[in-house]
Amino acid sequence: FQMSSVGGRLLSLRSLSTSSRVPMYNNPYIARFKERSVVSAGHHKKSTGLTGLFVNEHPHRSLTVVYSRILKALGQMPAGYAYRTFTEQIVKRRLALVQAETDIQELEKKIGMGQIEEVIEQAEYELEACRSILDSKAWEPLVEEAPKNQWTWPIA
Repeated sequence: FQMSSVGGRLLSLRSLSTSSRVPMYNNPYIARFKERSVVSAGHHKKSTGLTGLFVNEHPHRSLTVVYSRILKALGQMPAGYAYRTFTEQIVKRRLALVQAETDIQELEKKIGMGQIEEVIEQAEYELEACRSILDSKAWEPLVEEAPKNQWTWPIA
């Protein structure tokens, strides 16, 4: 058999081929994503067609949970705060649609914001934004006055 030098060590080709190395592409992240991407046989779609966005087989439950959390966070903001008012309207309307419509494809059409998985992702981002606004208490007055013409456009 032949000898080969790897990293300053002499190895036989036989020992290289029979060693118990971990396969090069045994990536735990890929394995986790493959598990998430498995869809049951009876589901109406097998893929979203969007990289990294997996089919959610239980979107009603997911949206109900996320929308409820958004409403809970919004409830901690002042009643007259514009973000609370308008976001509450949208979330309540969508939550009513989720509760009324059992067919996922019809729900996607009624919401009109893409695939249901995209809607879930948008709701999760909205929850993050809502919590950030809540943490920063953005509705409170500024600590000091804003510079003159800061809110004018175009800049004079």
